[in-house]
Amino acid sequence: MEWRIATYASHSALQILKGAKDEGFGTIAFGKERVKPLYTKYFPVADEFLVGEYPEEELLEKGAIVIPHGSFVAHLGIEKVESMKVPYYGNKAVLRWESDRELERKWLEKAKLKLPKVYDDPDEIDKPVIVKFHGAKGGKGYFLAKDSKDFWEKARRIGIKSKESLKEIQIQEYIIGVPVYPHYFYSKLNEELELMSIDRRYETNVDGIGRILAKDQFELSLENSYVVVGNFPIVLRESLLMEVIEMGERVIRAAKGLIGGLWGPFCLETILTDELEFVVFEISARIVAGTNPFIEGSPYTWIRYNKPVSTGRRIAMEIKQAIEEDSIDEILT
Repeated sequence: MEWRIATYASHSALQILKGAKDEGFGTIAFGKERVKPLYTKYFPVADEFLVGEYPEEELLEKGAIVIPHGSFVAHLGIEKVESMKVPYYGNKAVLRWESDRELERKWLEKAKLKLPKVYDDPDEIDKPVIVKFHGAKGGKGYFLAKDSKDFWEKARRIGIKSKESLKEIQIQEYIIGVPVYPHYFYSKLNEELELMSIDRRYETNVDGIGRILAKDQFELSLENSYVVVGNFPIVLRESLLMEVIEMGERVIRAAKGLIGGLWGPFCLETILTDELEFVVFEISARIVAGTNPFIEGSPYTWIRYNKPVSTGRRIAMEIKQAIEEDSIDEILT
């Protein structure tokens, strides 16, 4: 069979398909008809575009391997992704663990990472917190609260009116520091972890508020929101890189015991404090949009490969190796 690389037309699809073409694969994008020219005309990375949220039969006929990303998972939902018949790169079992914040915390605790405090009872909030919804929603709906009274006032505005509805959210201690998001790739074939790149997010309106004078912020009664609109590359202090790599290694070891392993790309979402301590508040167990600034590679991939290697291309390299070694079933679910 001649395999082709396919993905949903959003999020990091340009990078995934470009990387696949660089490794000699035929490529397929699928999604809304409106975005077809983006992937076939303006940025011609898709050899073929299929209209539809998930045209399963056509993808099966064309020998497609689907590469998941955040928009794909959020768009289809976990249940539909889990029941997909099209070969899927990665371990589907991780989807529930990364989308349920209680399971996610269990995973990160087993990896012995430093985590923010979580409040099960909003009435016990005694310091600033950030309130997050479950799943990959790009920061939509997140809000800050300084105490329990402030929490309930803001929660009611978005439909959370009682403790019975708290299952939709997680209340985390708000950590002061710099957001740092390391991107990793774990090769199941080579049993090796790679640091691909690092980014931080550009979010609205929390990043835009900083352009407004404090007195005007008070007068306008502005509140933070955390909807991601883009990403900045970061080159971290070299003395911090070993800690970043060791965090990734611990996540891989924990995943083997809990969910049968994690392979392919993933990201740890952290805050780096003024004590130079990483506090991990989330894991994304798939390619993240923060890898998009690195389509020509990062300083870390240049040192390792001496050629442009994005996370999207690294996925294609792994699939190509699996095909050549007749071990493709080891990396697909």
